[in-house]
Amino acid sequence: MGGILINRDLIEIFSDLARDKNVERSELGTILEQLFLYIIERTHGDASNYSVIVNIDKGEIEIYAEKTVVKVVEDPLNQITVEDALLKEPDLEEISAGDPFVEVIDPRVFGRRMIAHAKQFFSQRIQDIERQYIYEDYANRIGEIVIGEIRQIQRDNLFLNIGFAELRLPKKEQIPSENYRRKDTVRAVIKSVENTSKGPDIVVSRSDNHFLYKLFEMEVPEIEDGLIEIQSISRYPGVRSKIIVYSHDRRIDAVGACVGMRGSRIQGIVRELNNEKVDIVNYSEKTEVLISRALSPAKPMNLYIDDERKYCEAIFKDDELDLAIGRGGMNIKLASQLIDYRIDAFGEKEYEQRKIEQNTLLIEIPKFPKRPVKSLQEVGVNTISEFQAKDEDTLLEVKGITEKVLEKIYDSIQNFIEKNRSDDEVDDDNPDDIEVPKPEAIEDNSAIKPHEKEKTLIPQSKDSENIS
Repeated sequence: MGGILINRDLIEIFSDLARDKNVERSELGTILEQLFLYIIERTHGDASNYSVIVNIDKGEIEIYAEKTVVKVVEDPLNQITVEDALLKEPDLEEISAGDPFVEVIDPRVFGRRMIAHAKQFFSQRIQDIERQYIYEDYANRIGEIVIGEIRQIQRDNLFLNIGFAELRLPKKEQIPSENYRRKDTVRAVIKSVENTSKGPDIVVSRSDNHFLYKLFEMEVPEIEDGLIEIQSISRYPGVRSKIIVYSHDRRIDAVGACVGMRGSRIQGIVRELNNEKVDIVNYSEKTEVLISRALSPAKPMNLYIDDERKYCEAIFKDDELDLAIGRGGMNIKLASQLIDYRIDAFGEKEYEQRKIEQNTLLIEIPKFPKRPVKSLQEVGVNTISEFQAKDEDTLLEVKGITEKVLEKIYDSIQNFIEKNRSDDEVDDDNPDDIEVPKPEAIEDNSAIKPHEKEKTLIPQSKDSENIS
């Protein structure tokens, strides 16, 4: 039983459209089958008993309807009389009511409406397939660097074009110091890909740490080959970055390889990041050496380290303290993020003064409430530092200490520290106000007792002094 053949020209039209959209011919057959079932459903309201067979190579489409032979037709979509069945298939020798019958449908019955619906449906399905291709492609490329042309600039997003794909560069993923114009070429790393009702949402980034990592991988062959490893990155995009590198080959200088001959490798990266300064830190198994290198260009005199709490107090010469902290605290924040330690920086004079203050006995503080001193001593609280290491709830459990008494203790410690520092001021007529944090405001990793600090005092080694 032969089918009705659709004009080959119609097939070729759809084939050309699919080719323009980069849709494979095998996929086109499925689309056309869905297309004609869609047309049948729009025309008759139901296509459950219809089937479509597409042969792209021959340019043929056959449409069939499965019906039941009856004496009287009540449902024309699913039933056919014996007489009509014999008219359509005169070669049938015998047929009776209740027999199944497969009717070949002439596509011309759908009229011009078919073409209009066909174009709309086909375009939508091609678009859906195109979107799926793009989604699957980019979902497998997360973490790769891509280059796109700016198509549209909005307040919170830049939209880049790469072929048929549209990529989104949100404001928070941009380098703040950069200015963008339409048709500019932008390099970024693929950060995330999500399938949405509007199509794939491909987010790219220039501020993400991984972007810096991929730039180094592109510029430094030793990183791509696995000879050098980037262990940690911290960034203020467009301003400053710090990275820790480690060489798996003793013959290779990790820092030197990343910098390149006369800075050739690092300069390319810096230019791409709009002159973002990049500090390269050589890895060390010694925490004190690693912290010292991370704080570069400042060089600490001494480090007080609590490895358990991942906390460090870095002591600098007074004239190097600003360099250690950096503008807006940038240098010390980047160093803290880089090695995952909280780092507090102090000038030499300030720290010595602070040590004296912290080791001061509570009983020696003027106007300190005398009654609770004995109770505090019984629970091992004798000095200012030991007092500040306790949270408020714990202190309120001490005999004789109420909220009112606790407030008086805070005031007396505050007044003592202010007076002590005011007396030591030589050139400054307007000393900064010093706030004594209440116990609940002190993080656990900063509450290091004086005797613990003495144990962890680490002088600078020769290794950590020779840092470029």
